Parts: sequence; structure tokens; C-alpha cells
Amino acid sequence: MRMLISFAALFLSVILLQLSSGAIGPLDALSGITLDFSTGQVGLLGSAHFFGFFIGCWWAPRLMGGIGHSRAFAAFTAAGAMGMLGHMLVIDPIAWALMRVASGLCVAGCYTVIEAWLQAKVTNETRGRTMGVYRVADMGASLAAQMFISILEPASYVSYNILALLCCAAILPMALTKVRQPETPSAPRLRPMLALTRSPLAAAGVVVAALSSASFRMVGPLYGQEVGLPISEIAYFLAAFVAGGALAQYPAGWLADKYDRRWVLIWLSIAAILSCAITALTHDLPAWGIMLTAGFFGLTTFPIYSVAAAHAHDFASSDERVELSAALMFFFALGAIAAPLLASRLIEVFGPPAMFVMIAVGHGVLVVFGLVRMGARPTVADKTPYVYSPRTSFIIGRLMKRIRDPQD
Repeated sequence: MRMLISFAALFLSVILLQLSSGAIGPLDALSGITLDFSTGQVGLLGSAHFFGFFIGCWWAPRLMGGIGHSRAFAAFTAAGAMGMLGHMLVIDPIAWALMRVASGLCVAGCYTVIEAWLQAKVTNETRGRTMGVYRVADMGASLAAQMFISILEPASYVSYNILALLCCAAILPMALTKVRQPETPSAPRLRPMLALTRSPLAAAGVVVAALSSASFRMVGPLYGQEVGLPISEIAYFLAAFVAGGALAQYPAGWLADKYDRRWVLIWLSIAAILSCAITALTHDLPAWGIMLTAGFFGLTTFPIYSVAAAHAHDFASSDERVELSAALMFFFALGAIAAPLLASRLIEVFGPPAMFVMIAVGHGVLVVFGLVRMGARPTVADKTPYVYSPRTSFIIGRLMKRIRDPQD
């Protein structure tokens, strides 16, 4: 308990950061609609966020090594706050895209600092409890951020100012904590081919996971607006996706530990195709029906990243855990950069259901590839424990390593 209390400042920073950064995506989409941005331009904002996220994942460990945890955290939150405040000063989609690069940089950089701090301070005895509280704080704040959209007026300086204030407030717990900052860990090498050599199916799985989550989170408000949901209900629509994903973690983990993880991936993708088909064919449902389809979509797609990551780690040695996690994050970032642009363009040309058709096609490819890979080699007999893998920073691999290899 004393250890968790000592991490209270970190968890509070996570909550404040997630409230601001988690709300900026849907707010930008709704603001873009209000300001008559094209559908493609709204998609560009989501892609720009993940481009900044990828840069931040690579750069943050190096900056942290040069100036320390607290200063790096302050620099990244300042970049995010400036990006949020600049929105209503320059009404231009290209300028907004550059500002979203700053917000993505902020998210990746801040999570890198927080997770490096956690990794340095937790022990084998406290790791499980600490990660559990961390996941609850992160997922709870993410859910609240989606609901936050219902009270933020689109294209309003006040709305962006509120998010910037929350982003700035995230600095305070880190700056005022009396816990001495730890030694800076070395930056993990980025070796994308490691993921391909250990498990091509896992690499494909995280790309499809990005196709699903990045499209829905960044372009989902466009879909909600196109099918006639008011802003307050769009907030519930996005929250239903997050809630469905959170509920899926335990049963998905139980299945992934009990059965061949390739079959779990395949059946999750089949269920995702079904959820996409239901959503695409029934977009004229009443509001409660649309919320249920969003929850079902989250239930079937959200666990795919963690199952794919667990499958990849089954074929990796203990000393490859950190670099493999970074490699999987690299492929996720590539998919997340492309997905919002592609989804928004398809909605623009073919209408709202086209986004879910695109996601269903991606899961269909994953099903076929999974069956092919099952014929290529057998699965391992001694599997690593399944753990929920947040897509937050390259450092997350260090936090998960001792959970996957408790004997180290």
C-alpha cells in the first residue's frame, strides 16, 4: 500500500494527461465538422496525431536521458498544451495537423517518462498491484475523456483552453512529488524486423488492431455525425467502444492462456467482422442500438493487440522482450498513421458504413493469414502469461518483462 501511495503523483498525472489528450481527438473531429473541414482533412488530423506519437516514442527516451525525467515531462506537456491552445488562433487544417503532431508527441513523451519511473521503482512483489492500478487509472480516464466531449463546445477557444489547462495540470503532481527521480534507463533499440522474425502473425495483428482503434477513435465522431447522433450521444458512442474494450480484457486473456493464441486471434477477428457487418448494415438504429454496436465493436477489436503481443512473446527470449515490445509498437504506429486518412476518405466517397467495411476487410485478411501461419509452424507448449499491453510507449516492454518472466 505504501508503494502505491508513493506512486499517487504518477497516477494523478496519468489521469489528467488522459483527460486532455483523450478528448482532443474527438473534439478536433467535431470542430472540423463545425468549421467545414472536409472529411479527408479531419482524417489528416488523426493521422498527424499518431505521426507525432511515433516520433515521441522514439525520441522521448533519448531526451529523458539528456535532461532527466521531470524536465522531459514538463517539455512534452508544454508542447501538448501549446498545440491545444493554438487551435482557435489559426483556423486551418494543415496548421491543426501540425498542432496534433505536438499532441501526439506529448502523449508518447509523457507516458515514456511515467512508465520509465514506474519501471525503476516497482519490485517483483509490487509489480502486479502497481500495474493493475495503473491500468485502471489509464482506462478510467480514457473512458471519462470520451464522456467529456458531451460538455465541450466544438470550435470554441474555451473548450481547447480547458483541455490545455488539464494538460498543464498534469505537470504539477510530477513537479511537486517528494519521491526522488530514478536513474534514466537506456533507450531500447528500434528493430522492426524482430517482430517479423519472431511472429509475422503478431505483426499483422497489431497493424489490424491499429486499423480498428485509430479509425474509430479519430474518425468515429464523423460516423456518429453522419448517422445523426447529437454531440452528447457521440460522447456515449465513443465511451461505449472503450467500455467494451475494457470488459473484453479478462475473458480474452483467459482464452489466450487456455487455448492456441492463433485461434483466439482468428475468432476475435471473425467476431470483429460480424460486429462491423452489424454496424454497417444497421446504422439507422435508434441511439441505444448504435451504442450497443459500438460496445460490441470494442469488445471484439480492443483485445487483439494484447493477444498478438502475447503470441509474439511466446517465441522471444527474455532478453528480447523490451525490443520486441518496441517493434510491435512501431507496426501499430504505422497502421494508426494510415488508418484515419483512409477511413475518412472512404466515408467521404462511399458514406458512413464504408469505415466498417474497411475494418472488416482488414480482419478478413488477418483471419486468412492466421490460418496460413498455423500451417507454417506449431505453437509453443510453454506460453508466456497474457498481460494487457497498453499502446503507450516503447518503455512499456520493461514493465511487462518481469510479468512475462517472473523468474528473472
